[in-house]
Amino acid sequence: MTENLKRGPFREGDKVQLTGPKGRINTITLTAGAAFGTHRGDLKHDAIIGQPEGSIVRNQYDVEYLAMRPLLTDFVLSMPRGAAIIYPKDAAQIIVEGDIFPGARVVEAGVGSGALSMYLLRAVGTTGHLDSFERRAEFAEIAQANVATELGHKPKNWNVHLGDLQVELPNKVKAGSADRVVLDMLAPWECIESAADALISGGIFIGYVATVTQLSRLAEALRESKRFAEPSAWESMVRPWHLQGLAVRPEHRMIGHTGFLITARKLADGTILPEFKSRPSKTDFADEDISVWNPDHLNAKKVGEKKLRKNLRNAVNSAEASAQRNQPDAD
Repeated sequence: MTENLKRGPFREGDKVQLTGPKGRINTITLTAGAAFGTHRGDLKHDAIIGQPEGSIVRNQYDVEYLAMRPLLTDFVLSMPRGAAIIYPKDAAQIIVEGDIFPGARVVEAGVGSGALSMYLLRAVGTTGHLDSFERRAEFAEIAQANVATELGHKPKNWNVHLGDLQVELPNKVKAGSADRVVLDMLAPWECIESAADALISGGIFIGYVATVTQLSRLAEALRESKRFAEPSAWESMVRPWHLQGLAVRPEHRMIGHTGFLITARKLADGTILPEFKSRPSKTDFADEDISVWNPDHLNAKKVGEKKLRKNLRNAVNSAEASAQRNQPDAD
């Protein structure tokens, strides 16, 4: 298996991001003899193959395009999806605030479409290990295909397990061996005990939730478990800026709320935290509150079954093409 290097001259099979007139971006896969067709003419793939990244290439009418390899963020935002993804800004916060380091053993659930998995695999490196848990088989298939497309193969240090985390985690991960546990699910408080059992002392629990009510319940559940230090929570927002001469101002659109992040450190067994000065006497969570946490009430766009099957086919085809591209050359 050859390494999927993202450097050097463009090769056949590489994905290329073409920035054309007016800043419009198109991504193509290089195929010898093929052409990228637009209303402004055809750009031959052969004119790109062999060129260094960052080159300007021209079609037959001399229309110029800037050729670059897509970044991981570009791929994540455009790849076939089963479930909604964790956005790059939140993945970055998870990597940094979760202190994900090379060689770490990380547990994540659910795997969704594989976006966070790719960032985690980069962070833990080849000496680390990632165990991903997913309840839906089709989501797990799409995630594995997306990762294989991006990397050119399925990493040996990544295992995807099907089933509920509470049931499967004790069977797949040795107690007290995980450095980090990252949960992106509807009711992460149901998995606190399983996560605590899997974590080392001082390990970090990371939760990603969409609503304030989820955040509140998860925080209280972490406290009530008495197995974690005081949790901390935050959200991040990204505001791009328009840069044109002296016309420097915030863009009209920004990436606002996508989710809340909450972290807590695992206590050593037998450790008892002192009582905090200010605590509510009782916190009640009614069963009917669960409905407001469902995607339907959050106006989250759901992927239909037909679209899901199409995305799965596209993801698998892309993974197969990427694997074929990274096979050693025949003698």
